Formats: sequence, structure tokens, C-alpha cells
Amino acid sequence: MRKGVLRPGHVQIRVMDMQQALKHYVELVGLIQTHQDSQGRVYLKGWSETDRFSVVLVEAAEPGMDFTGFKVVDEQTLVNLTRDLVAFGCQVEQIPAGELDFCGRRVRFLCPTGHWIELYAQKEYTGRWGVREVNPEAWPRGLRGMRAMSFDHCQLHGSDLQLNRELFCDVLGFHLTEQIVNDEGQSVADWLSLSIKAHDIAFVGDGNVGAFHHAAFLLDTWEALLRAGDLLSMTDTSLDVGPTRHGITHGQSMYFFDPSGNRNEVFAGGDFHYPDQKPVTWLEKDLGKAIFYHSRVLNERFLTVMT
Repeated sequence: MRKGVLRPGHVQIRVMDMQQALKHYVELVGLIQTHQDSQGRVYLKGWSETDRFSVVLVEAAEPGMDFTGFKVVDEQTLVNLTRDLVAFGCQVEQIPAGELDFCGRRVRFLCPTGHWIELYAQKEYTGRWGVREVNPEAWPRGLRGMRAMSFDHCQLHGSDLQLNRELFCDVLGFHLTEQIVNDEGQSVADWLSLSIKAHDIAFVGDGNVGAFHHAAFLLDTWEALLRAGDLLSMTDTSLDVGPTRHGITHGQSMYFFDPSGNRNEVFAGGDFHYPDQKPVTWLEKDLGKAIFYHSRVLNERFLTVMT
């Protein structure tokens, strides 16, 4: 049931050296720096995104994700969902407007997997970078690196996956697109969407409470993904896996690490999934093919390295 949550809005990532991080996210991934606030946080966006920012980098002693946020339809939706989150039993915090520059007030809650998730209704609209609002060209000139189009999703690892699914589906209005189930028929991983995208967030129930697996950035084609692989080799960037195809979502994918050890993904394609369709189910015994469709083999690093 539609609850008024629109789409992924932002993620705040901890980095240990801001200059190295900017070289990675701006010059390699191709995000565009739009602002630096009084706290030293740097705001970035993909060229196709219409709001002021979608990625916030904050310098810290340890890598990882502070929170990820979703935009809702309006202020009344934010009020209604805050009430519903409290009723569900979530720990809820109120973050005032302006704590993130250009962003309205945020409602932050702790989900059952141990991650902080935010909802907000307002953020400065700046339009797509480098193209006009009327008669826009196909893409802007002057893009760097992988030419990332947008922040696409996060994959988060924790526990209590069933309760987490109830929160996201019943309270927030996500729908389940794909799942991995074990021999007992219990889900061990969920892919959730707000629209017809393959997923807007993914959760894996491996007991690593509050763990950040990766943030993903959208590319437009398989050829763009192969070019991104070339750039990783040219820059001696630490590669995790790929380029390859997922079985889950059928999207094309490549994983690599930023200088602080946070995993990134660049992602292209993927299935469409409407809310009235049944979720696709994968069996845990076939996990290799589900994740990496071509090699059908999972490396240990992919399963164990998180921030």
C-alpha cells in the first residue's frame, strides 16, 4: 500500500581522508560537488539528479554509513509516518531543518537491522546538472570519470529481517521484489522497491547488526560499466568483483572500494517490478549464481568485508 515515500534521497558516508575521498567520488566515480558546509561535510550528486545533493561525505576516524534517507511526498506524510514509526516501536529522532544545508527537517529512526534511516519532505531543487529544463540535451558536457547518473541504493546487513520487512512494507509502503530463502523457507535477504525499479534498498540478514555493505551509483549502459572497469584499472583502484551480471535483479554490476574501505557499486539495467507482481525467489543453496550470475562463485571478501 502506498504510504507516500517517494524514492532514495541521500546517504552520509564516513571517510578517513576527505581529499582522497573527493578524488575518488568526484574524479573517478564522477559525482559533482555542489557544496561544503560549516562542519566540513561535502555534498555531491549525480548529474541526472534534480535535488541539491544525494551523497554527503563526512571525515571521521572510521569508515561506514551514518544514515541513508528517503524523500516523502509532503509535510503531512512526514507527520503521519512519524506517528506510524512510533506506533511500530521504532526509536525516532527529530532532526531540525538546516542541520543538513538545503534540506528540511528529517525524521530519523532505527530499523530492526540496526541502521539509521531518515525521511524528509523538502530539499532544494536545482535541476539536472549541465542540461536545461526545456529542450535538454542527452547528457551534459564536462562529466568526469564513470559519469555516475545518480545515487541508486544501499545494501545493509543486520538481523531480524522479518520484522524489518514488516516495517518497510507495512509501515513505509515498500514492496518486496526479490528474496533469498533458506532450506526452512525463511528469507535471508530482501530487495525492496518504492516504484518499478529492481530495488531501492537491500537488506541481508547475516547478523552483522548495523553493517554497511555498499552504496550503489547508476550508470546508463553495460558499455558504461565496462568503461568504468577500465578506469578502475587505470587508477589502480581496489576491485572487489566484476564487471558482471547479477542473477538477482539481472542488473549489470561492478564492486570496488573507496580509499577508506567503503564498498561502492556501479549498477546498470535491472528488471522492472510492479507492486502487484509476486517477488522473485532465489534459493540460498544457489547463492553464487544469484549474486554473480556469470562466475556463480562468491568470494569471501564480498561476504565478510563491511564498514
